[in-house]
Amino acid sequence: MKKTPLLHPQLSEVIASLGHKDMLVVADAGLPIPAEPMRIDLALTKDIPRFLDTLDVILSEMQVERVLLAKETVEKSPHIQQEILKRLPDTPVEYISHEELKQLCHVARAVVRTGEFTPYANVILVAGVVF
Repeated sequence: MKKTPLLHPQLSEVIASLGHKDMLVVADAGLPIPAEPMRIDLALTKDIPRFLDTLDVILSEMQVERVLLAKETVEKSPHIQQEILKRLPDTPVEYISHEELKQLCHVARAVVRTGEFTPYANVILVAGVVF
């Protein structure tokens, strides 16, 4: 059995296979997921698992170079933005429109769908390198 916090085999495999600049999307339950990226659907029911809990586990294993966050998150769910920034204090953040975020999902390596029902609880994590 794995010793690190992330137990989900598909998610663990995706993170292990990320290269520099690859994108991983962590999404709320309502984000439309295009056909191109791998879909890792963790949603069980409303708010299970939560977006921030899922993000915490992903960050325990992923090196993040940059974060892409929708401007609408700041406007509609500022607590989500604040919690993301708290978890990645030294990581550059780029603010884009929600429409741009949805378009970038097409080229992401994977989209992780949570059970989160908070509007605009979505983030794109851009993989960095550990050296």
